[in-house]
Amino acid sequence: MSQEESGKHAPFVIEWRKGFQVNIEQVDTEHQHLFALVKALNLDSVEKTVEELLDYVVVHFSNEQDLMEKSGYPGFEQHLKLHEDFATHVADFLGNGEAWSEERVQELRRFLNKWLVGHIMTHDLRFGRWYAEHAVHAPAAMPAPVAAQAPKAHRGFFAALFGLK
Repeated sequence: MSQEESGKHAPFVIEWRKGFQVNIEQVDTEHQHLFALVKALNLDSVEKTVEELLDYVVVHFSNEQDLMEKSGYPGFEQHLKLHEDFATHVADFLGNGEAWSEERVQELRRFLNKWLVGHIMTHDLRFGRWYAEHAVHAPAAMPAPVAAQAPKAHRGFFAALFGLK
């Protein structure tokens, strides 16, 4: 069987690993859930899963950005730009009008897994290290739990893209 043929049958899945931990409990929990949602992508439920994934990405990015902003993280603006670039790429992919096929689902899964791993291992781990060294760990500095916190309305392009303004 050729590599191309086997790629059609074997979904591209990256599992959450301990090495992805940024050591901020809420962020790590949200990242784990993002990996689970990406893993759940399949042709039979793609539209429902994509909708849930987009909703959760908005919550996660908002929570992460809020934590960065409240803690005074010096890389906040750069990190916000990375989130906006991600949103642009996903919007372009989802808005191209193509029908869902197994190949298209796998392409989305591949992109999301690679982006998640690259983003976490580079940018989120950098924030986690900075946070451990510099941030005030008083309860007031911590963001509200995921379920209790609505996304912020002032997040620029990302907010506009997902209808948060």
